[in-house]
Amino acid sequence: MQEEKQGIRINKYLSEAGVCSRREADREIEAGHVRIGNRTAVTGDRVMQDDIVYWKDKPVKKEEEKILLAFYKPRGIVCTAEKREKNNIVDFIHYPKRIYPIGRLDKDSEGLILMTNDGEIVNKIMRAGNMHEKEYLVTVNKEVTDSFLHGMANGVPLVELSATTRKCKVEKLGKHQFKIILTQGLNRQIRRMCEYFGYRVTHLKRVRIMNILLGDLKEGEYRNVTEKEWKALQRQMKYSSNETVKFPKQRQENRNGSKGKN
Repeated sequence: MQEEKQGIRINKYLSEAGVCSRREADREIEAGHVRIGNRTAVTGDRVMQDDIVYWKDKPVKKEEEKILLAFYKPRGIVCTAEKREKNNIVDFIHYPKRIYPIGRLDKDSEGLILMTNDGEIVNKIMRAGNMHEKEYLVTVNKEVTDSFLHGMANGVPLVELSATTRKCKVEKLGKHQFKIILTQGLNRQIRRMCEYFGYRVTHLKRVRIMNILLGDLKEGEYRNVTEKEWKALQRQMKYSSNETVKFPKQRQENRNGSKGKN
């Protein structure tokens, strides 16, 4: 009731309407693509009950159906809804309703990415402070050694990002392959971590996000997340924040660049 009287922040409104995530909404607002009635919206505006919101001159209608898809992103596809990118993930899937990716998986990587129309899910899954796991299979150009695995698991300084990676789980799978489970998503994190030790990633596939598995999906295919998976996901997100996470001082070094890119 209180929120109805005070309205809802414009970025949250767009997120809940399935237009884009809150962060992307802020960019759309700053670019002048959003109106409230006849007025161009500005950051921090609030939408009242009778307001009509327009995004790129199209009225925004709240989507009641919650959509959550598991998609096998092929290499070469870019995790953006930006139409100027010819290989954007939204056009590739060509889903009949407006959806967008939860986080990112870089152009040269493949595997699981979730697609949704629910901005609150995006925030809860992607906030680094919520410590949600993402699992990757990685092939590198040199033999995987015990010292390499130990270094990868115990925090890698990434000077270019002014960050040190969190401790993580790493397991050798073959001469040139290992599994890694991260709870953060710094920009091209796995590739940068490997480069620090003189390794080059030749193949990178994400196979799990929290309890959602890539499973038997083939490249370019998607499926609806099952009711059982959705319930398990909700349990994991029960105490997750959808706001910006404030880190204790000893964890400030992990704060920068927390976008889901690897």
